[in-house]
Formats: sequence, C-alpha cells, structure tokens
Amino acid sequence: MSKTTSTLALAASIATAVAGLSTTAHAQESEKCYGISLAGENGCAAGPGTTCAGTSSVDYQGNAWTLVPAGSCEETTIEAMDGGEDRMGSLEALTRDVPA
Repeated sequence: MSKTTSTLALAASIATAVAGLSTTAHAQESEKCYGISLAGENGCAAGPGTTCAGTSSVDYQGNAWTLVPAGSCEETTIEAMDGGEDRMGSLEALTRDVPA
C-alpha cells in the first residue's frame, strides 16, 4: 500500500470514529417525551394504532412520542384549550387519549 493510500485510509477511519461520537452525543441530548405530540407529528412507532412517524391520530396521544431536549420532558405542560385537565409530558408511554 502506498503512503498516500495509507494516509487516506487513516483519515477515513478517524472521520468515521468522529462521526460516531457526534451521533452518540446528539442522541444523549434528546429524549422521547410521550403525550405531547400533535396528531400526525409523532416520532416513529408510537404504539398500538401507529406504525411510524406521523401516524398518531389524536393530539397528545399518550403512547405517541416526540424528541425533546434531555431533561425537559417532565417539565412540559400542554394547557387544555377546552378548560379540561392540562397534559404533562412523560418519559414512559401513557394510556390516556389512545384511540380505540
């Protein structure tokens, strides 16, 4: 292997390692927050009745999630527009507002 080829291979290996580290760091900066997604704006595989991103059918569906900055989910409150009970974000899937 020539010196140029070896240098390119080393550079590619380093770039791959750095890209993997940034992906891991980004994933740690976000968390799944259940019960705060609007209909059709959830992350992938919300739960029964959904198959992937954008398939939730009601606002604030308890088993539908959205990525939020780490540490902010349980502080997220959705004010009820109809005078009903406010909705809180959860780190675990909820049973509320799940379509039958």
